[in-house]
Amino acid sequence: MQKLPKIGLPIIFTIAVVLILISKAAVTIGPGEGGVLFERFGDGINTDKTYGEGFHIVAPWNSMLIFKVRQQSISDEMNVLSVNGLEVRVNGTIWYEPEYENLGKLIKTKGEDYVLELLNPAVNAAARSVVGRYTPEQLYSSKRDVIEQEILDEVVNLIEGQFLNVKRVLVEDVKLPETIKNAIEGKLKQEQQSLEYEFRLVTADKEAQKQRIEAQGKADANRILSASLNDKILQDKGIEATIKLAESPNSKVIVIGSGDSGLPIILGNQ
Repeated sequence: MQKLPKIGLPIIFTIAVVLILISKAAVTIGPGEGGVLFERFGDGINTDKTYGEGFHIVAPWNSMLIFKVRQQSISDEMNVLSVNGLEVRVNGTIWYEPEYENLGKLIKTKGEDYVLELLNPAVNAAARSVVGRYTPEQLYSSKRDVIEQEILDEVVNLIEGQFLNVKRVLVEDVKLPETIKNAIEGKLKQEQQSLEYEFRLVTADKEAQKQRIEAQGKADANRILSASLNDKILQDKGIEATIKLAESPNSKVIVIGSGDSGLPIILGNQ
């Protein structure tokens, strides 16, 4: 086996070093991610620039720290106290995303685990503050949307100016002690039954009013009709009826002027 020429060893060594340096200098940032540069011999995290998706070359002695910059979520379960001191367990989800242009400032001031250092404490504090304003019944039934918005407002206020955006708070479940839950459900059921009973009473009252109005209308009509009738009108009506009967094909005998009121009497209506 022939020995390599002495000049060949430095070349091979140089190529190997170059390849190692290139492998350390080449960085790929994936979809939905952003990078911040850690300058080992400089000021640490470079807060002036956030590196976007794609291929980048950095100095081998520096490091590229890569983080998700798209919308993300965390879910948590918290034990908090209601306004009357009852312990309530709240399950919620937070949608958030770092400010892209200020990613370096976020990492420099809050560290790589900024969710644990910044977001979680703010959410816990906001949830305790908001839930503490309501009774268990309000938490369990009708105040869910209001609570979500109030927690969101509190969180946004707590982390204002700290390079992190909270998009939405979702309260997915509120768990109460079983005895309190059963009592609330029983009360809500009774209220529903009461509302249904009141509805039936109102419906029945409206129907009664309708019948009274119809009866009053008929009575008024009969009164007006009775007041308008007199002997002359009745006689005219009798004559009209007699004429119609006389024109019918049935056999009959008509005696003119023999009735009590002078109306014709019809005999032999076969």
